[in-house]
Amino acid sequence: MDFSHTPSQTELIGRAAELVRRIMPYEQRCDEHEGLPDETLSELASHTLELHLNAINMPAEWGGQGLGVLDQVLVQEQLGQLTNALWDVVWRPANALRACDASQRERYLLPAIRGERRDCYAVTEEGAGSDFTAVATTATPDGDGYRISGKKWFVTVGDAADFLVVLAVVGPEREPTLFLVDRDTRGVGIDRTPRYMHAFVYKHPIFYFDDVEVGPEAVLGGVGAGAELTREWFVEERLMIAARAAGAAERALREATAWAGTREQFGRALIDNQMIQAMLADSAMEIASMRALTYQVAAECDAGMPRKLVHAKAAMVKTVASEAAGRVVDRAVQVFGGRGYMREFPVERLYRDIRVDRIWEGTSEIQRLIVSNEISKRGLEGLLHPWAPHPELPGSP
Repeated sequence: MDFSHTPSQTELIGRAAELVRRIMPYEQRCDEHEGLPDETLSELASHTLELHLNAINMPAEWGGQGLGVLDQVLVQEQLGQLTNALWDVVWRPANALRACDASQRERYLLPAIRGERRDCYAVTEEGAGSDFTAVATTATPDGDGYRISGKKWFVTVGDAADFLVVLAVVGPEREPTLFLVDRDTRGVGIDRTPRYMHAFVYKHPIFYFDDVEVGPEAVLGGVGAGAELTREWFVEERLMIAARAAGAAERALREATAWAGTREQFGRALIDNQMIQAMLADSAMEIASMRALTYQVAAECDAGMPRKLVHAKAAMVKTVASEAAGRVVDRAVQVFGGRGYMREFPVERLYRDIRVDRIWEGTSEIQRLIVSNEISKRGLEGLLHPWAPHPELPGSP
């Protein structure tokens, strides 16, 4: 498995790095104001379009960039260096929207790819977190359409989005189904917008749906398809979280290394102290390890790895990367000492930002259950060995 970058990947990384360079000056302002004004967001959207980094996960024939999973990982790794989730201004419509029919595509997906509309995914509820089968939001059949009632928590980008992808259960059979719901539909509203440990560029409101009327054209992918589409969304998001975690960890390590090389205590640079050296070395090893695993699994996805194995390996990657990145950033804060606790320093912001990676899109504990389930059902081979589409190799179908 060769992970040396092709010329096109080198060029892609260069474009992503340039976009990061243009966005990074807004980090501290975003932190201080818990967001950015609309004119700044519009400017950053123009940069995204100029550098052809919008909708990297969508097919080129629809106006997306048509990138494979590994190439998406390379972009997200660069964007992960940004604090305050400024990576999220570089939009990637939810992959569930690939299930749009022709009419839905024209109304929702194509404008979202162009940056003219913004989606948000409404899955989690007060009583349904990791176990999204416990969803209580209902879509009651009413003539040809449905009436949606319920409440959704942690709807990321909900403050900026103009339509929602809502998971609800239909009928007495409780068929999990996704609905496309315009934000301005009567009965849709924000219950409240909690404040969080981080100061992300977008918010995570709690939405309510009070007997919201939608037609049959609002159903995404068919009645009963919501669970599978949501699982596929989770898998992709987990790989991208891992990629961004690697980028965040590398930035923290670079910041800490530069600081340790110039900061003097007791007549010598911090980096000349063995305990500091050990922290930097441990961090470098963890970043190299998480990156290698993330690249491997992304390449396996591109090669057609079976869906169930993708699910398990994405869980493994997210857990390894998010937890390792947390340790790396924690060490970076320690190297900076008191300054590492000041919000004006990137390592402090990264420390707050990176913590949620062990929670959203499935907690670390749930990821471990997914991995252990793979072990009990299909054994260790697929998890411990690189996958390739050849039946004679370990882990292949």
